[in-house]
Amino acid sequence: MVNLHKCFIDGEWVEAAGGDTIPVENPATGEIFAEVPACGLEEAGRALESAEKARRDWAMLPPVERADYLYRICDGLKKERDHFARLLVMEQGKTLAEAGFEVDDTIRYMTYAAEAARRLQGEILPADAAGEQVFIFRVPYGVTLGICAYNYPLALIGRKLGPALVTGNVMILKPHEATPVTGSEFCRIVEQAGLPKGVVNLVTGTGPQLGRALVESPYTRMISVTGSIRAGKAIAASAANNLAALSLELGGNAPFIVLKDADIDAAAEAASIARFANAGQVCICNESVLVEDSVADEFTEKLLKRVADVRLGDPMHNAGMGPVTTAASLERTDRLVQASLAEGAELATGGRRGTGAFERGHWYEPTVLLNARPSSEAVADEIFGPVLPIVRVGDYEEALSIANARPDGLSAYLWTRNPSVFMDAIKRIETGTVFLNKGIVGYVNGYHNGHKLSGLGGEDGTHGLEGYMQKRTVYMAY
Repeated sequence: MVNLHKCFIDGEWVEAAGGDTIPVENPATGEIFAEVPACGLEEAGRALESAEKARRDWAMLPPVERADYLYRICDGLKKERDHFARLLVMEQGKTLAEAGFEVDDTIRYMTYAAEAARRLQGEILPADAAGEQVFIFRVPYGVTLGICAYNYPLALIGRKLGPALVTGNVMILKPHEATPVTGSEFCRIVEQAGLPKGVVNLVTGTGPQLGRALVESPYTRMISVTGSIRAGKAIAASAANNLAALSLELGGNAPFIVLKDADIDAAAEAASIARFANAGQVCICNESVLVEDSVADEFTEKLLKRVADVRLGDPMHNAGMGPVTTAASLERTDRLVQASLAEGAELATGGRRGTGAFERGHWYEPTVLLNARPSSEAVADEIFGPVLPIVRVGDYEEALSIANARPDGLSAYLWTRNPSVFMDAIKRIETGTVFLNKGIVGYVNGYHNGHKLSGLGGEDGTHGLEGYMQKRTVYMAY
């Protein structure tokens, strides 16, 4: 049975004006299990007007009252944790365990934002003249737009919506067209929490039509995006006419640098976990290994032993690694692998689409490529799939040169016991996040941002909250 999951506009559940829908596919089976409205200009306009109408009253509420609504949403998610976890498996493809962690992360993001209600601060500055005072207030933008990627359909909503709402903004959510059902179900929890109409709206559709209308509207004053570099550039260009504020968390191509003095066992385990978690669809996971030549054989042997334990399996039963989410991602993954092999890389394991029981859906085997070069397509491009190319390097300086030559700079990993080297890397490596002798992780009180083409602004922690507020300076005579 194919269920229609409607959009949420001005507190009501609506379909697209023309009745058109978008099918939602289970990436593990290729079956259509749901559909959502294919919204267009009319629905975008309704959502924008609803948000504009709601923003002033919402901004006037005390922050602790706004936080109470977030706590209610979190309570709803806790009660339906299993439902949301299973839904994430069905539409995104991650394992049930990974999906459960995503629901928990969503709750953590929103709880952290709610707890910040009593920590929103301004500044009081001395004036140059007697009988005067200077204040700097932090105030909301008003109507904000949250555009979410398909790899974490629920967590990205919590990551954006929590900070936006507690700081006094309202938000229109636009989930990725491949994973919109979770967002629709999330708004059911929003409705149950009793938020005023227009504070949260959700519309579903494609970027070229719906996304452009939302981004280019003069009502939209701040836009938070998680997505590809290509999408980020297009959104930035469209937002330029109204000079809307931007937070762009875009793609990256994280190098995993292993030097000769590293803990090879720990590094090999971390490289395997990070690369094949969520079928490689994590923006900060390691996209390639740059390993010092003298330990390359040892590292590769230990890595391959760990990768051998990563097998395709039914994600609903945690039987193994799940599929990639979209057919386009599957095609891209295979194309990059085949191109890299043609360029001289060697296949150590994997390198094929799923066969047999995994022929249907978007399955790709866990893949390791040996003797890749920095110019190999699987190294130069962000794969966003379960493929790990290994590049041998002469030393730390060569690895750093390769890493910094990339046009993006979201994250990087460095494994070394030499404090002089990792302190040097902190100063010189051109990424927003550096993992030093540490596997993939992200904490709600950290800061998630990219350098260079990996974006502007960022999410999480106090700096993420700051991004949802603008400053207002008051010069007062008394």
